[in-house]
Amino acid sequence: MVRTVLAVSLALAAAPAESLTLILAATAVYWLGDMADGAAARWLRRETRIGAVLDIACDRACACAIYVGLVWLMPQMWLPVALYLVSFAVLDLMLSLSFLRFPLASPNYFYLADPAIYRWNWSLVAKGVNSALFLAVLLLLGSPALSAALALALLGLKAVSLRLLAGVPVPEADEHCAHALRRDESAPSS
Repeated sequence: MVRTVLAVSLALAAAPAESLTLILAATAVYWLGDMADGAAARWLRRETRIGAVLDIACDRACACAIYVGLVWLMPQMWLPVALYLVSFAVLDLMLSLSFLRFPLASPNYFYLADPAIYRWNWSLVAKGVNSALFLAVLLLLGSPALSAALALALLGLKAVSLRLLAGVPVPEADEHCAHALRRDESAPSS
């Protein structure tokens, strides 16, 4: 929560100050905090599913604030940022939360459910490509067209990953969960 409050605050303060430095500081707090909290949870053997969900939600809050701040400073980047946020805040959110369908502590263990989906979305290389590469292209090259093309490629990767996810078999639920599912299926839809 600390990294999220700090990163979002820095990103929001960047707009009225018209400060790319504050956006970059927000990004550093977001990324370093994200790595640190995950590493600490694994090292202390305190990983929990609710902690993973909170981390995923905090990632989206940080990214949305940072990219809205960037569009404030670089209005010509609205389309690539919009495409990227749909990819990250919607499709990647669905992918990231899909670990809950399996007996996994977080998306970091998704290779146990599907190695290809894991490799494309949560491996170290994938994490860098899915977040750092887009920001680097946007800031360093400053090309709306190239940034939009990369955002579309990431959007496509997420769409393909979701399509593949539909074919990944889900382990049998325990009897209590199976009973609740049968009860839900027989309930009238609203």
